[in-house]
Amino acid sequence: MDILLTNDDGIQAVGLRSLYRALIDAGHKVRVVAPVTEQSAVGHAITMALPLRVKEFKENGFYGLGVTGTPVDCVKLALTTLLDGDPPDLVVSGINSGANVGVDILYSGTVSAATEGALMDRPALAISVEDFNPVDLSEQARYAAEFLEKPPWKDLPRGCVLNLNFPSCPMDQAKALRVCPHTCAAYNDWYESRHDPRGRVYYWLDGVIPSEKVSPGTDRDLLTQGHVTLTPLRFDFTDRGVLGLLDALGLH
Repeated sequence: MDILLTNDDGIQAVGLRSLYRALIDAGHKVRVVAPVTEQSAVGHAITMALPLRVKEFKENGFYGLGVTGTPVDCVKLALTTLLDGDPPDLVVSGINSGANVGVDILYSGTVSAATEGALMDRPALAISVEDFNPVDLSEQARYAAEFLEKPPWKDLPRGCVLNLNFPSCPMDQAKALRVCPHTCAAYNDWYESRHDPRGRVYYWLDGVIPSEKVSPGTDRDLLTQGHVTLTPLRFDFTDRGVLGLLDALGLH
């Protein structure tokens, strides 16, 4: 397969480099266009007020293009401008440091990059691992390289994104892959108040998804149990029930 590989942790991140090697070893053609710097939790942001610059990264058998923008910028620029020849067969985003389940799919630059690929008519896969400081993701990368041979990409509906998440354990300890919906539970957020060396106040976001709000059988629940999870996503925020309600009220 011809694969466009991107992420939101930056072009030098261990997850992207591990996945690049695994995909190359599996015989795929891999073209990398990824952010120069970390762009975690930027969601589906695009750059409109600044120019985008591109830098080549070529080292130790790796080649890719780094973009001074967001993950979505990278996919847009790659598919419209940077990639020569035929468009890629698949857009892959990851492996992200930190799981992207539940409400995190709204915040995630990783998932947004894959979603942009889907919006531009490319099959898309987002991959994350429940570890914010991974050192070696070669096992997860090999699993992902084998996994992407399985879905019927051409038969999936237009705009579909597959969201794959690994638990925070070695792969030989991970439980079987489960196809599941995402949890709808939101974070309970708070901000820690701290002081910089000059005594000025700043704030640092923290938060948790309360376990009692997580529905059984959803991505957050199964990932916590140690399963690999797979959730199909699509861009459709319409609340069908309220749509019918408002229409019945005659709000014209």
